Amino acid sequence: MMKSIFGKGILVLLFISFYTSQLCAWSDGSNYFNPVKGKVICIDPGHGGTAATDSYRVGPTGEREEWINLRVALLLGELLDEAGAEVVLTRTTDTFIPLTERSKIALENKADLFISIHHNATADPKVNFPIIYFHGSAEENQASVALGKKVAEKLVGQLFKGKGPYSLVSDFTIFSQSGSSVLRGTYGIPGIIGEASFFTSPKEEKKLKQSEYNQKEAQAYFEAIAAYFATSEIPPIAEKNDPLEIVPFKVFQEAERMRPEAKAWKANFLKGKKLYKKGGKERLVEAFELLTLSVRSFPDSYVAKACHELRVEILKQQNQIDAVKMEEMRIQYFYP
Repeated sequence: MMKSIFGKGILVLLFISFYTSQLCAWSDGSNYFNPVKGKVICIDPGHGGTAATDSYRVGPTGEREEWINLRVALLLGELLDEAGAEVVLTRTTDTFIPLTERSKIALENKADLFISIHHNATADPKVNFPIIYFHGSAEENQASVALGKKVAEKLVGQLFKGKGPYSLVSDFTIFSQSGSSVLRGTYGIPGIIGEASFFTSPKEEKKLKQSEYNQKEAQAYFEAIAAYFATSEIPPIAEKNDPLEIVPFKVFQEAERMRPEAKAWKANFLKGKKLYKKGGKERLVEAFELLTLSVRSFPDSYVAKACHELRVEILKQQNQIDAVKMEEMRIQYFYP
């Protein structure tokens, strides 16, 4: 049963007759089982209701992120509903819902899973790949990491023809003080924020306007959720302590990441890597600065982990033992 906390009525979209055939993926040869039946899934279409005040979340030709998020969320809700899950949506219209209220909805409905659907933006229009966030530490929040990996792989399969990179990272990579509000507020429930693609890519924005493409994304989430619940044992979620040990790493925030220097995130990584390989005291100092700038510009990119790993090697050569330990923990906890 799909419901919204804002009333019984819900926008009815085109029914996607996908569920019956998908059951074949979970069969023991003689009997089918339904991994999502009876599960309470909270779907959070990110943002909403801010078109008049927010000029950041808009693509090259005017498509807004919150509109895309809602379309995908409603399609996913229909798939899960038809599969027998109980679906709770934090919003069903282009309405502003406070972040704390979104978490409260998941908790009050005793959700088994929390999925916050988003799409991404950056200064470089060529950038386009999925980023999935879990809350806190990969060592402690193993259930969400497992879910995030399945979501990332399915998104790559559906939207990128199975090719290209993805990022699976802690929300502390971009919000280094406390992580994201909705994941922090629902900690204990397996949950992720999914940034399926970048609407700042002109080609991607065009696709994201299409219902068929939105359906492919919803299908990716559905397959990931079903595969997650089909596993023999869901990993645990431990008490959150690890992030408290990590010195916050200052990174660019939303508006800053749209600045021209942020476009050089990958070029800075490649140049820093090249300088590191050449060696020499002065080159290592320059390499460290470039790698640091790359991470600050794009801390959740698919090269960010490699930047931190090279920073570790440079710090070792500089005999900065405490800094090495901190970087190694950051990699272990935030970049699985």
